[in-house]
Amino acid sequence: MLAQRIKIAYPIFLVIAGLGISFIPNIPQLHLDPELIFLIFLPPLLYEAAWYTSWNDFWKWKRPISLLAFGLVFFTSMVVAYATSSIIPGFTLALGFLLGGIVSPPDAVAAATVLKGMNVPKRVMTILEGESLVNDASSLIVFKFALLAILTGTFSMQEAVGQFFLVAGMGIVVGLVGAHIMYVIHRFLPTTPAIDAALTVMTPYILFLAAEHFHFSGVMAVVSGGLFMSYRAHEVFQTGSTRMNMLGVWTTMIFVMNALVFVLIGLELPEIINGLGDYSIADGIKYGLIVSTIVIVLRFLWVYPAAHVPRWLSAKVRKDPSPGWKGPLIISWAGMRGVVSLATALSIPLLMTDGTNFPQRNMIVFITFVVIFVTLVFQGLSLPFVLKLIKLEEIDNLIPEEEQQVGIQLRLNNIALQLLNERYAAYLSENELVKFYKSNLETDIRNMGLQLHSLECKESQQRDIEVYHKILLDTYTLQRKELFLLRKEQFFSDEEIRKAELQLDLNELKITGTGH
Repeated sequence: MLAQRIKIAYPIFLVIAGLGISFIPNIPQLHLDPELIFLIFLPPLLYEAAWYTSWNDFWKWKRPISLLAFGLVFFTSMVVAYATSSIIPGFTLALGFLLGGIVSPPDAVAAATVLKGMNVPKRVMTILEGESLVNDASSLIVFKFALLAILTGTFSMQEAVGQFFLVAGMGIVVGLVGAHIMYVIHRFLPTTPAIDAALTVMTPYILFLAAEHFHFSGVMAVVSGGLFMSYRAHEVFQTGSTRMNMLGVWTTMIFVMNALVFVLIGLELPEIINGLGDYSIADGIKYGLIVSTIVIVLRFLWVYPAAHVPRWLSAKVRKDPSPGWKGPLIISWAGMRGVVSLATALSIPLLMTDGTNFPQRNMIVFITFVVIFVTLVFQGLSLPFVLKLIKLEEIDNLIPEEEQQVGIQLRLNNIALQLLNERYAAYLSENELVKFYKSNLETDIRNMGLQLHSLECKESQQRDIEVYHKILLDTYTLQRKELFLLRKEQFFSDEEIRKAELQLDLNELKITGTGH
């Protein structure tokens, strides 16, 4: 709440709060099971992110998303591997790749939360959200191969590349098969809004566990399943009560999970410090700052060529407006690390197969924490100021939101009017309610035509719409107070008053558009 009041993204506050709580004397030390972190938090957070990702936008910007989610992850892992193996005593190249796989993916939640409510171009948000959906899979695959190389002492690049495509590809297959099964359950079995909501909470866990059981990518399974279910949502969830119920369940659940995750990052620090062993905290901070600088700089070095080189090589790419220097700057600066990196670091086994301690485990975990803290707090706090400073504007030719909303409603009203005229014409002369409904539709269609015209015209006419919306919102506020008085009078039942209140809420949502 304090973060909202002073307009700072709440993950930053929660990490610092967790850190502060962990230093209170006699606070019990927290030990996180990384497997549980992966299982409990990762599937629903990724599924929700996939649900609100537009497949059309995701596919349109697949090139920059792929270059970041795969190319940048591998590039970062490689540079971090060679850099750390040369500057940290006792660090091998395999350990460097292990650390690279851990710190290479930006967090799905952090960037979206920091940028929420800011005037960020749609292309930039789509690329950032698309990247954070897929990059966990590529980074976890790098991590697993590096871990295998350390535990077994053998590594084959050819085998690793082949396994990567198999693990990621089959993860997508498992996700799509599982999503089709859930689609059939939702669509053809007698569900209620509560059952539908419960099934949507179960779906990401089912997809994740099914893929991991076969040693495929659980992340890719959840993302592909989420994108599919989101695309078919209008067929699956056909009633308003189901969608409203789901919205309430998921909004609350994801908020609580995000909050817990970021507090847990801060709370974990004392255990990480205690495990440093031979190294001093100063050494850990020094190496952590070096790795943080490397991952921040590498993102800049990758993003600008990735944004502009394809334009030089392809006439097709040049058809889209140039990203310039401002969009890539925000994409570069929004590379904040989060819970996936910490959970991955903590999942490093304590012992080798021969029973000896895993080499450099505590240093790797500490460096990871420093990278998360630096990128989340330093970049997260400065990102809004960078946005204001460069005055980033929309570069693509997009239809304004208000115009789209009015256009959609106009189409829906025309369909309704067409239905009345074609199928229910007989009732128009004898049924007063149907006649009244038709008259309302015709009035709405005329008003929306004027509204569309005004949206395309002067700012003064747009102010008229804002005043109109303000009057409606004030009216709904007054009507809610009246409902409260009706409840006190005890003449109408609470159930009917709640229905009237829900209708006011729905009317308000049409104007405010706040849901996700």
